[in-house]
Amino acid sequence: MNGTAELGFVEHLAGNRYFDRQFEVEAVKVLPGEYYVTASNMVLVTVLGSCVSACVRDREKGVGGMNHFMLADSGDNGALSASARYGTYAMEILINHLLKIGARKSALEAKVFGGGRVMASLTSSQVGERNARFVMDFLATEGIPVAAQDLLDVYPRKVYYFPDTGRVLVKKLVRMHNDTLMRREKEYAARLVEAPVAGEIELFT
Repeated sequence: MNGTAELGFVEHLAGNRYFDRQFEVEAVKVLPGEYYVTASNMVLVTVLGSCVSACVRDREKGVGGMNHFMLADSGDNGALSASARYGTYAMEILINHLLKIGARKSALEAKVFGGGRVMASLTSSQVGERNARFVMDFLATEGIPVAAQDLLDVYPRKVYYFPDTGRVLVKKLVRMHNDTLMRREKEYAARLVEAPVAGEIELFT
């Protein structure tokens, strides 16, 4: 693996750790553009609007992780745009890091969530639908089975993922009490448009 990929592991790794009193375990909150992997008994938490989260684990070893990403392209170029590359990068960096800490690609399974139509400014470009289609196509191409999915619809979701067991809890957020999710996704979309992807990596098998 090249130096850029090693930098990517650190650059996009979620750093918001806390103790979840509801489940009595360590937890990590995964924000847009971040991911996290672990071999420990803990919960990974994220809130999704039009973004997508892939929860991937080695079903035999219990090593797993979660990412949170958005393609956020404008829809006017069919080729691989910088933002589409970012979606690929987000998936590859998650899988590569899992392999690095002992997961085997042949034993990986995925559960995918998000892609809701929750931001009026992005509805016309069908970002949620394209995110959902992208993650399913990517996993099919890589030969990683999808064990569960909750995609599309019009509601944001809060996802709790336990990598050691594969357990997932999904809460549909019918009423949002603040605009934090929308603000985060808009800021993330703007960053993707402005900043090029920091290098490319390949999946190792």
